[in-house]
Amino acid sequence: MGDVVLSIGGFIVLIVAMIWSAVWKALAMWKSARHKQTAWFIVVFIFNTLGILEIIYLAFFQKNQNKAMPVVVQAVPAKKTTKKKK
Repeated sequence: MGDVVLSIGGFIVLIVAMIWSAVWKALAMWKSARHKQTAWFIVVFIFNTLGILEIIYLAFFQKNQNKAMPVVVQAVPAKKTTKKKK
């Protein structure tokens, strides 16, 4: 059996890939949990695709959040200016 030696460059690429994947996985799982999409949560949890599946979910399959939110506009009273006499 041959020994596997990981160079410094390979180690850095591995670490970057792990961080990349973890960030996308966490974001996709958080969004799917908030939208009560259990199937997507389980699929994202089980499969490791270096963020590809997670990006596809976030881009195309999460529930639409563009609901109209009521906007409350409050008038701000203008400051009274006083003229100084010289």
